[in-house]
Amino acid sequence: MKTSDFFYELPQELIAQTPIEPRDASRLLVYHKDSGEIEHNHFYDVIDYLKKGDVLVINNTKVIPARIFATRLPRTDKTIEHNTEVLLLKRKEYDVWECITRPAKKLKIGTMLDFGKMQGEVVGFGEEGVRFIKFIFDGVFENILEEIGNMPLPPYITQKLEDKSRYQTVYSKIDGSSAAPTAGLHFTPQLLKKIEDKGVQIANVLLHVGLGTFRPVKEDDILNHKMHSEYFEVDDANAKIINDALADGRRVICVGTTSVRVVESAVGDDGFVKPSKGETQIFIYPGYKFKVVKGLITNFHLPESTLIMLVSAFIGRENTLEIYNTAVKEKYRFFSFGDAMMLV
Repeated sequence: MKTSDFFYELPQELIAQTPIEPRDASRLLVYHKDSGEIEHNHFYDVIDYLKKGDVLVINNTKVIPARIFATRLPRTDKTIEHNTEVLLLKRKEYDVWECITRPAKKLKIGTMLDFGKMQGEVVGFGEEGVRFIKFIFDGVFENILEEIGNMPLPPYITQKLEDKSRYQTVYSKIDGSSAAPTAGLHFTPQLLKKIEDKGVQIANVLLHVGLGTFRPVKEDDILNHKMHSEYFEVDDANAKIINDALADGRRVICVGTTSVRVVESAVGDDGFVKPSKGETQIFIYPGYKFKVVKGLITNFHLPESTLIMLVSAFIGRENTLEIYNTAVKEKYRFFSFGDAMMLV
C-alpha cells in the first residue's frame, strides 16, 4: 500500500489559522458507516448522534509550552539572540528530554545551549533531527518552561495564538504533550454536561502526543514506516467503564485518533481493555481489525499522514477520500483549528 494512496488536494485557504468561537460552533460532518449517508451540522449537534449508554473516550493529556529557543555557546556574535529551536518531545529522565532540534546538524554531542533562564547540553543523538538534551537549571523545570516556552503550534498555523488555552482541551489534566489532541478542542464544559445528562459515560485515557502522532510518512510503502513510541495510560476505573460497555454491546466512541490508539493498544486477546501504562508504537492502517472502537470523532487530517490512514482503516480508504473531497467542496476548515467529523 502506497503513501500516495492517501493523498488529496487541499486549497491553502481551507487550512484553519485560528480557532472558532465558541468551541462547539465549528462544523460537523457526520458519516453513517452502514448507509454511507453524509450529514452537515455543527459540533454542538454531536449530542444528537450519541445514545444513552454510549461511552465517550477522551484523552486528558495537557500540552506543555514545548517550543523553546536557544543560542549555541560560545556566543560568537552578540547580535544573535537565538539560532536554535528546540521542541520537547518526551522526558527521559528528570533533567533529560528527547527533542526535535533545528538546525540539528550543528548540534553535536557536548554542544551547550543558552535558553536564558537555563542551559542545556546535547548528550545524545536520535533519528531525523532528534537530540537528547540535559537541562541545567535552578528551581522547578516546569515553572521555567511556563515562563520561556511557547505553545507548539504546527507549522501550517502562521497566525499568532492570542489565547494559549485554545490549544488545550477543556478537560486537559496531565502535562506531557507536544501537540494537542485536536478533536477534543471542540468540546465545551456545557456540552460535556449535556452529553453526560443524556446518559453517555465519559472514560478518561491518556496519550502524550509526540512524534508518533505528527511525524510525516516519508516511505513510499506505508509498511516501511516506523511509528515513534508515545506514552499512554488506562487506569482500572476507566478500563471498567469501557469493558462494561463492551460486555453489554454498547458503543465505545473515541474522541480523536489518540484515544483510538490507547484503547486499541490496551486491548487483550479476550477483546477487553486491560488497565495498563507504557509506550505504544501501534500503527493503524487499512486492514486493521478494530477490537474496541465503534465510533470516532476526529478532525480533518493532513494528506498522506498516519492519521488519515487510521481513519481509512475505520471506514475504508475510498470512503475516506470521498468524505475529504466532499469537505473540500463544502469548504470545511481543515487541520488542528478546523472542523470535525463523526463516523458512526
